[in-house]
Amino acid sequence: MTLNFDKWYNRKKRLEQLETHVSETRTARFGFTTYAESEKRHRVNRHFNSIATQYDFMNTILSGGIHYVWKRRAVETLMIKPNQKILDVCGGTGDIARLSASRTGKKGMSVVYDMNRKMIEQGKKKSIKGVTFVQGDAESISFPDGSFDAVSIGFGIRNVTHLETGFKEIFRVLKKGGAMCCLEFSKPDNPFFRYLYDLYSFKIMPLIGGLITGSTEAYTAFPESIRAFPLPGELSLILQNIGFKDIKVTKLTNGIAVIHSARK
Repeated sequence: MTLNFDKWYNRKKRLEQLETHVSETRTARFGFTTYAESEKRHRVNRHFNSIATQYDFMNTILSGGIHYVWKRRAVETLMIKPNQKILDVCGGTGDIARLSASRTGKKGMSVVYDMNRKMIEQGKKKSIKGVTFVQGDAESISFPDGSFDAVSIGFGIRNVTHLETGFKEIFRVLKKGGAMCCLEFSKPDNPFFRYLYDLYSFKIMPLIGGLITGSTEAYTAFPESIRAFPLPGELSLILQNIGFKDIKVTKLTNGIAVIHSARK
């Protein structure tokens, strides 16, 4: 008997994550579940409330530690210089901001911007040197135009209700010529590898997540949200339409993760 775990959305369903569909239907998805447009933000917040205390540990367990390699690669694309100001949107507990802070030096600035208070509290417990935490909404970033030399967003944009608005805000707070990188999960290239990845995502990951955090639901929504997200070519077009230039796509680990780097 053939086991079929392939739950990747087709192009039509992926485009339902975009702002036009959300605005027309007044609905938004988190994973494969549809919520009222106004409810997704609260659902995402509840999701991270339930896993915040185990978030870093679970990332390391479930990725075998490779997420640290992906984050370093993403930060490298920003080509950060000493004394620069860097913003990490949906920055959670501060892993990416820590990498940025190590490059900006004492006179630079590295800011984590995240809406979830519990995630911020976990990040502050790390006492990361040179990193400031700010609570706020990615769709309305509370900094003036052109405030930052570079902006990163890692594994967070797919949780934003209005995806294009999130990227427009990143574009707005970037200085002219500033660098942006978006690190996200995506669809593996190799069909057999993708089959193993699907098996792991829908059978093993929720089991481990449930045992360690007590929230099987959180680690079911996680792989679902990845499979509903736009593919690299689709996301590149969104960035281009917003005004980003020099857009480059870097696939990591057979395409499980993808870096979109660009400039304003």
